[in-house]
Amino acid sequence: MIDHPSAPPRKLRLAELERALAQNPDSAEFLFERASLFREDGRFEEAKRDYLELLRRRPTDFGALNDFGTLVLDAGYKSAARSLFGAAVRHHPDNPRGRVNLGNLLLAVGEFEAARGHFEAALRIDPDYVHAHRGLGNVLAELGDAAGARKHRDRAFANNFLTALPYRGGGDPASVLLLVSAAGGNIPVRSILDNRRFRITSLVAEYADPAVALPPHDLVFNSIGDADLCREGLEAAEAIVGRTDRPVLNHPRAVLKTGRSANVERLRGLSNVIVPRIATLPKQSLTGSDGAAIAAAHGFAFPFLVRAPGFHTGRHFIRVENPGALAAAAEFPGDELCLIEELDARDGEGFFRKLRVMIIDRKIYPLHLAISRHWKVHYFRADMAESADNRTHDASFLSDMAGVVGVRGMAALERINATLDLDYCGIDFAVSRGGEILLFEANATMVMVPLSDDPKWDYRRPAFDNVFAAVRRMLTDRAAKPSR
Repeated sequence: MIDHPSAPPRKLRLAELERALAQNPDSAEFLFERASLFREDGRFEEAKRDYLELLRRRPTDFGALNDFGTLVLDAGYKSAARSLFGAAVRHHPDNPRGRVNLGNLLLAVGEFEAARGHFEAALRIDPDYVHAHRGLGNVLAELGDAAGARKHRDRAFANNFLTALPYRGGGDPASVLLLVSAAGGNIPVRSILDNRRFRITSLVAEYADPAVALPPHDLVFNSIGDADLCREGLEAAEAIVGRTDRPVLNHPRAVLKTGRSANVERLRGLSNVIVPRIATLPKQSLTGSDGAAIAAAHGFAFPFLVRAPGFHTGRHFIRVENPGALAAAAEFPGDELCLIEELDARDGEGFFRKLRVMIIDRKIYPLHLAISRHWKVHYFRADMAESADNRTHDASFLSDMAGVVGVRGMAALERINATLDLDYCGIDFAVSRGGEILLFEANATMVMVPLSDDPKWDYRRPAFDNVFAAVRRMLTDRAAKPSR
């Protein structure tokens, strides 16, 4: 049993602070507390105003630099957050919190060695600092040091597998038990699990002590989504959900079936679904002199795709056009490589297309259509912000998914949906000239990044609102269900 931090009576306290600041406008302590309450309440502009005033008065104040950095990072301003966290570390090099915040930001933007340096510095200051061990475990995993990552995760989570997250709302909310994996591969839930609507307890599945009772909860949300990376976590999560009679979203048993190779095998043969050939083979043999022959023996002809298992967003993922190009994969982390047949996802003009739909409570919602000159298509790297024509195609998909995908394609997506049997997941695909679904990926780890305020994305907002509303309905409805 753990205690949740209760929501403070913010309105009352804010009123008290307004009166206190009217009497003592030079009080940095009152100003900092008000900024903190504004930040917790999601009032960005008011918090920003107070933090800027604090820094005008105290340019090196750690709390103002650190918390202002957190505010702007939560709002998506990574460059500003980096400057603020960097200043906090520069002026307070012996504060491990600042080191870890900057390290986590550098990890998020892919500067792994720099992030590692800050986590290691934090641990030199405080060898038992849990958040530094977590960060270092994550960065070592990204650098391919599985043993080092495991060592630091053991230090981070062995006695810290339950975390009650702050609840910012009021009243008596539904409680969510959020299952996560220490290895990563979790659904990014920050934008879909609102801490003003739900009281959330996070449980790290691999380190859960079966002798410790589960905290009170109305719903279990298994956010562990990568079946290839997180088998240990999913198996632990399966044991955990066996201890509750409350509804479970994304049952671990269903997620375990969604590894890349496993998905290909069970979706192969579905009507109007084309899946690529996939094989996972030892890296050493593939990158040696016999690599091309070994690939050919498994049915692969150049060009084909090669990726390191367990990585996403295009990292450690290349297109191999000839035998000599295979050697580049020797630098990938891990001992295995995943070979993937390349499916022709080009449109009539030679551009590569990738569509994404989200499945929420077994219903299909369009999320985006990305168009790129490059074979490795991700919306954030594709030719979308620069091309009004591409955004027009995207808008057509969002407003008329069935018209763009076609009757055969929509029926095929429904077959994939039924086979996956997940409450929350996504499908990345293209549509062939014959109307079949060319499947790239189907799993629970699909990201839904909230849109910026740029007016060019206004056409996307109704579709995003529909998906997020569907997630809220699902969470609320399931939490209200009687025990099974």
